Amino acid sequence: MKIYLISALRLSLVMLVVVALYLIFVFAGSKILPTQGNAEIINYNGQKFYANIGQNFTSPEYFHGRPSAVDYNAAGSAGSNKGPTNEEYLQTVQKRIDTLKIQNPEMENVKVPVELVTASGSGLDPDISPEGALYQAKRIAKERNLSLEKIENLIKNQTEKPLFGPAKVNVLKLNIVLNQIH
Repeated sequence: MKIYLISALRLSLVMLVVVALYLIFVFAGSKILPTQGNAEIINYNGQKFYANIGQNFTSPEYFHGRPSAVDYNAAGSAGSNKGPTNEEYLQTVQKRIDTLKIQNPEMENVKVPVELVTASGSGLDPDISPEGALYQAKRIAKERNLSLEKIENLIKNQTEKPLFGPAKVNVLKLNIVLNQIH
């Protein structure tokens, strides 16, 4: 019995050290990031926005981001927990596809980028792919009376290419820059 107690205490101590080192590593690592592990706050027109959290844009003159399973509520971050064989989920995705095609009639025969009709695991993803932004470009150009080329260049300039992972476009930043075009 005494042997088990000593072994358990040793294991607990080793795990305590491992977890402490991990937390120190994560904390120190976050401090070398551009935002130093903090939210990226954007002040625009007297309002505060968090660039790290998806925003709900519904007006036709703005780029739309990923759907949210939590209605963009950062306090309730979660996915839908419904798999690709769930009938309710499939109906929801089909409704989103239908709505997207109505909003973007010029893109009727173009494959819909998956992130425009599926929510992310957190329900708060602020980014879409460049393809997702380009899918909406014709609608934006028409609504804002701008050339398609100007919108495509805007998307290109706002595309981030991280060291790891695919290229992405932050929808909030893209819409703010879009508002600044005259």
